Amino acid sequence: MKKKFTLEIASPCSENFDKMIPNTKGSFCDSCAKNVIDLSKKSNLEIARFVAENKSQNICARIKSTQLEQEFEYNEISRIHNFKYAAIAATVLLASNVSAQEKEPIQTEIIAQEQSSHIVGKIAVSTIAEEEVSIIVKGKIVDSKTNKPLNEINYPNLNLTINNSPTPFKINAKTGEFSIPLKVLKNSNSLLITVVSRDLYFSKILPFDIKSVKGNVLLQNIAVETEESTKLYMLGGLGVNYVEEKGRRQI
Repeated sequence: MKKKFTLEIASPCSENFDKMIPNTKGSFCDSCAKNVIDLSKKSNLEIARFVAENKSQNICARIKSTQLEQEFEYNEISRIHNFKYAAIAATVLLASNVSAQEKEPIQTEIIAQEQSSHIVGKIAVSTIAEEEVSIIVKGKIVDSKTNKPLNEINYPNLNLTINNSPTPFKINAKTGEFSIPLKVLKNSNSLLITVVSRDLYFSKILPFDIKSVKGNVLLQNIAVETEESTKLYMLGGLGVNYVEEKGRRQI
């Protein structure tokens, strides 16, 4: 029987997961003297298997906020059914082996005609190439309400990415200042800004004009609407909401 469920953390915890001590079962939290299981990096199949194997356990976990929006599924099969299916599978396998030994394989030859297709015409070559320029983006990351740098305590390990650059850049925690070398298309009209802290994510699109670049330097402050930031991870007691059943079961 298939079991469908969603995850829930009704009372999120504010403890810092990065400061917990990792062990074979998860990471140990000194505050509540419990192991916290990190499910944020596990696949849907792994999470479904974990829930199926730990139904009766009281679990404290770390999950992504996006995982709260997903539906998980696993097959719940009794031991009797497992034995029955195993017996059926063994019988089918034995019968197929006997049948294969009694019959000689029939050799068949398939002759397929080669098909070819040709397109005749002139090859069009685009001569328009978008020009790329190297610039340096300098500025500060500030709170949109206070116009001050984001609090290092509430937003530790701030990183900034522009236009999905492969390597995020560190931001000065005290001043909010940053300086990022960047390659942009000369005709670009926007920059994609992504600010990531320990557990928070903020993204916005800023207008861009190559004429604003002076001496290969673009001065651009970034105001972050903290109330619009997305919570990346959540910690706390893991709840399981079964779709077929009413109410919530806590594991």
